[in-house]
This record gives sequence, C-alpha cells and structure tokens, in this order.
Amino acid sequence: MLSLRPVVSPDRERGPGGTSGGVGAFFAGVLMVAAGGYLLLNQVQVTTSYWSFGGQGSFGLSLLPLLAGIAFLFFDGRSLVGWLLTAVGTVIILAGVLMHMDIYFRPTSLFNTLVMLALLFGGIGLVARSLRSS
Repeated sequence: MLSLRPVVSPDRERGPGGTSGGVGAFFAGVLMVAAGGYLLLNQVQVTTSYWSFGGQGSFGLSLLPLLAGIAFLFFDGRSLVGWLLTAVGTVIILAGVLMHMDIYFRPTSLFNTLVMLALLFGGIGLVARSLRSS
C-alpha cells in the first residue's frame, strides 16, 4: 500500500522556518507578541481634524477627481481617463485622511507600559531565537 506520509528521520526534523529551533518557543513568542501588541495598541487613541485649504473646509474639493472618474467609468468602463481620475481621487482622499490623523498614547501607569513592552519585545526575541539554528 502506498503511504502519503513523508519519511523523515528524527535527525532531519525541522522546526519553525526550517531550522532546528524550538516550536514551543516560537508559539510562546507569537502569543507574547500578540498580547503585547494588543495591549499597546489598545492604549493608542486616534483622532482626526478637519481638512482645510486657505482657512476653508476642502474635503468636498478632494472628491471631485474621484467623482469625475466614476462618471467617466459609468459612461465607458474602459476609459483610461476614468480609471486615472478614480485612482488619483482615491489616493488624494487616503492621503488626506492619513495626513490629518492625530495619534495619542493614552495615559497609563509605568507598570502597565513596561508589561506591554516586555511582552512585545520579549515575544519578538523568542520568535527570533526559535528561527535561529541551535
């Protein structure tokens, strides 16, 4: 009978990344990175401000290339001008949103901050160690 299991000798077993590092350390590191990253990102507050150009609100103005591109595409779906205007309008809107974001780290205790950073960087160290040949 033909077996579909590969024949692997014990000395040729491989861990994460094809190295002989520890699988347990890899998964422990991934869990630590996930927990530390979640806790750290949970303390971040993101707010936005209004778009302005010359003191006036200008978000509506940034929609014009996108709307014109959509109109061209509804008229002719293969219109190069329509695709270009749609792409440029989308990039303008995404860039505007990113440029007007304010990111703040909410106040927390030093202990909580150290726990978050220790989990995050300790996990990165464990993952890196498990990917290295021992």
